Amino acid sequence: MDADKVFKALADPTRRMLLDLLCERNGQTLGQLCEHLQMARQSVTQHLGLLEDANLISTVRRGREKLHFINPVPLHDVYTRWVSKFEQQRLSLLHDLKQELEGQ
Repeated sequence: MDADKVFKALADPTRRMLLDLLCERNGQTLGQLCEHLQMARQSVTQHLGLLEDANLISTVRRGREKLHFINPVPLHDVYTRWVSKFEQQRLSLLHDLKQELEGQ
């Protein structure tokens, strides 16, 4: 995983929206994704290219259509590497506080 590419891709609200759209309904065409955004197809294509470069989406050709699919693996890697370790500490502190307040 190239974490810099993933974080750069996730930093933009339009790209996050595209990921949300693909999470809701995977396998959409460029035209279907453009229906939800108020920008030129070329701009959406550039955003999709950055997401694909970060391995956050993959594409499959079906005839003349190009379908876009979310790839959750890099997101899971980010969660495992950056989020879960902070979450574990916070949950442990909350558990200890609960125990102390309940007198156990």
